Amino acid sequence: MQLQLGPLLRYVDETRATVWVETTEPGEVEILGHRARTWSVHGHHYALVLIEGLEPATSTPYEVHLDGNRVWPPADSPYGPSTIRTPRADGTFRLTFGSCRRSAPFDEQGFKEFGPDALVALAERMAGRGGGSGDETPDAILLLGDQVYADDPSDAVLEQLRAAHGGRPGSEVQDEIGNFEEYTWLYDDAWTNPAVRWLFSTVPLCMLLDDHDLRDDWNTSLTWREWVTSQPWWHDRVVGAYASYWVYQHLGNLSPEQLAQDPTYAAMLTLTDDDERTAYLDSFAWKADEDPASTRWSYYRDFGARAHGVRLLAVDSRCSRHLEPDDRAMVDAHEWKWVRRHTVEASQPIHHLLLASTLPFLLAPGLHHLEGWDEAISSGAWGPRGARIGERIRQGMDLEHWASFRKSFDDVTELLTDLVRAEDPPASILMLSGDVHCSYLAEARLTGVRHPETAIRQLTMSPFRNPIPQHVRVANKLLDSRWLTFLLHKLARSAGVQDVAATWRTAYGPWFDNGVMTVTIDGEDWEVEVEHADLSGSGQTLVRTLTYGG
Repeated sequence: MQLQLGPLLRYVDETRATVWVETTEPGEVEILGHRARTWSVHGHHYALVLIEGLEPATSTPYEVHLDGNRVWPPADSPYGPSTIRTPRADGTFRLTFGSCRRSAPFDEQGFKEFGPDALVALAERMAGRGGGSGDETPDAILLLGDQVYADDPSDAVLEQLRAAHGGRPGSEVQDEIGNFEEYTWLYDDAWTNPAVRWLFSTVPLCMLLDDHDLRDDWNTSLTWREWVTSQPWWHDRVVGAYASYWVYQHLGNLSPEQLAQDPTYAAMLTLTDDDERTAYLDSFAWKADEDPASTRWSYYRDFGARAHGVRLLAVDSRCSRHLEPDDRAMVDAHEWKWVRRHTVEASQPIHHLLLASTLPFLLAPGLHHLEGWDEAISSGAWGPRGARIGERIRQGMDLEHWASFRKSFDDVTELLTDLVRAEDPPASILMLSGDVHCSYLAEARLTGVRHPETAIRQLTMSPFRNPIPQHVRVANKLLDSRWLTFLLHKLARSAGVQDVAATWRTAYGPWFDNGVMTVTIDGEDWEVEVEHADLSGSGQTLVRTLTYGG
């Protein structure tokens, strides 16, 4: 019995932690004296070990034993022990985040095509080889989508696909992931790099899925969905995507209390046969796509030694969409009610709200107006021909962010307004996003209410490792220029699009290099650090680009 993947450190609070592993065979997993039996689906074996009784404000090294044999950390690891660090005594909290990470070799060709890996650079610094100090170690990492690329796998995974079935010759998805088994190859490819594996074993992880976790433009529009659901390969693809996402990513997002109430996790622990568990999980995955209200991928976590001091609320902006042309929503009514319940209607004040979505809430203003115009003409503002043109533009240019779901954008501004009007408003509302393969910081202001006590910022960091071509970089900068923003604003108004109840500007950026962004919360204060990955004589490093605070 060996460790196939992991350990991944997931949930951590003052006295508890969960650690996820995949093993090669069934057996017992032990960490710090706490044990869990593996369970299996599709012939793969997993366990989530709940560790209790940790000391507050401490750092505890741990090992992983399988059936009594030590399997982690590796004897030759250059990164030191894996540790579980409970929240700092002073309440300070550091969250590092970003999105979009391609798997590629660390050789001349890999660096030329994809550049250095920001997560590897972060691990190297934490291990003491890339500069910096222990104070810079994040208390959590938020992975905002595209952890894996099911529609564009690495060369290594392509070789596996072609060896397994000849690449499905003649199919448009011949070189794409098609089922649960093939998804496991993606995770092996993405998470077995020694530096990343150690990083994930020692910093708690929060995750959200985005389109490439399934397929580019996932749920862009009703037209796209009607096409994709008619394809013969869709059933196995979507079942494999949701089932593997639940196992590899979502399960670890949940607190021990939420795990105890989760019926799917209960089924994995109580059903005694792999076939039964597989059938249950596949049925759950299919229903999750057919009936989004049947499950929830959004979640929240409270961080810091003080209860409700910092709340991360991660919003699923991909799976819970409502795509009817006359009632389009990025997040359906059922999901949005849950979002409000854990923000505006939270039982205790939230001092800092980290509102996360894989897709940015606030884009470059020019792009915001372009997406508003496209949604309007796609909905018939310029007649049937305009609607067809708008749909082609939407899919061709990936115009599917919050700005292209105006009803949901208005829901967000209403949510922000209600938060800042509260008796005890947050000191900051920091909106964390990825997806767009560039990084920037936008300063926002609501126009319907004054909020001097609450800073509202859009923080977007992407990619970890997947830079965009030069012509797309130029287009991004143009869409933030004053003259093009003015013209696109006029175009949107000509299609009947009204202004929203907020204004914003890109204060810093856009930058296009691979990197990470870190938010530090200390009492009422907050600070943002932007770092980009670089290649130097010492390897892959992080270089500070900006420090910005409020």
